[in-house]
Amino acid sequence: MPASSTLLRMEVNELFLRDFRNYREQTVSFDSRCNVIFGENAQGKTNLLEAVVYLSCGKSPRARREQELIRFEADRASLRGTVFSRDRTFRMEASLYRGRRRKLTVNGVAAKSAAALNQVYQTVFFCPDDLYLIREGAAARRRFLDTALCQLRPRYALALAEYRRAYEQKTRILRDWEKYPDLLSALPEFNEQMVRCGAAVIQYRARYAVRLAEYAAANHAECSGGRERLEISYQTVSAVEEPMGDAGKIAEQLRAHMSAHGEAERASRLCLSGPHKDDLLVRINGQDARLYSSQGQTRTAALSMKLAERELLKNGSGEYPVLLLDDVLSELDPRRQEFVLNRIAGGQVFITCCEDDRLPKLLGGKVFHVKQGGVA
Repeated sequence: MPASSTLLRMEVNELFLRDFRNYREQTVSFDSRCNVIFGENAQGKTNLLEAVVYLSCGKSPRARREQELIRFEADRASLRGTVFSRDRTFRMEASLYRGRRRKLTVNGVAAKSAAALNQVYQTVFFCPDDLYLIREGAAARRRFLDTALCQLRPRYALALAEYRRAYEQKTRILRDWEKYPDLLSALPEFNEQMVRCGAAVIQYRARYAVRLAEYAAANHAECSGGRERLEISYQTVSAVEEPMGDAGKIAEQLRAHMSAHGEAERASRLCLSGPHKDDLLVRINGQDARLYSSQGQTRTAALSMKLAERELLKNGSGEYPVLLLDDVLSELDPRRQEFVLNRIAGGQVFITCCEDDRLPKLLGGKVFHVKQGGVA
């Protein structure tokens, strides 16, 4: 159902880029509702969306290293955005360097972490690769969970970051302990950090998965005309009996599981216990979607999950997050295209496509033509 016009929305009003990806220098003013960005492949359409996402969370949905975001001939890149959110205007800025730490600011004040950006505005980025979310390995679904929860719950982002640091330290110890046996003396400390932070990670993920399952099931039923039933369940460490229960109890069970696998971890040189192996099990009509569902069914499930992510972010903040659809519609059949277009009202939307086709007439708003790192 289209959202009520009275609902609040986060809006990116203006974006300035210098030496970001293939943009030398560009300023773009956006429509508060819909922005259709068209042009041939490899011209810079996705780069615009990537910049909007980066200013919301300090991370790229595409690049592994920040140096990849800096134009090839340059030694630094600048991104600035004017954002309206929470009934006020914010100025977001990121400066990226080769060989130096980046600088993030909100209204001219240095941001201590990327979490400060999340507190201003949030984004949901949807690209063709996300249509394969169901068929990919568990890492893709964990990434989906983490991206949503880090925006929705700042404390989750902190717990996850600390868990990952402890996991990396433990992995180094397991890798090198035979050569340097003294490293094992530090293992209990990192095990305990993983237990404590892992319990929080599991608790947040389990609670989010319940709400995700509810919204995604409703979306999937609507898109399939009521013919299919989508079920999503959270899978974590087998010893954890109640993932949504008391954090102390979860930690106790994680500690026992990790202790039981200690010898196997040292032998394999791998961390075998913890929520870094979590997954979401997706079923359609009672069957494991990854194994038995058609391409159309898994695409519908992925669509349903991404749109559910948007609804949950809106419920958490009271405002619709910025929705960015990167060439997704061209990958969908007409029925699924109509489903998506009927669900995106209420918030600011960015849509990229290769042709200036029917979208502007259907959706209104502004149309931008991107060619060779320039916007017209």
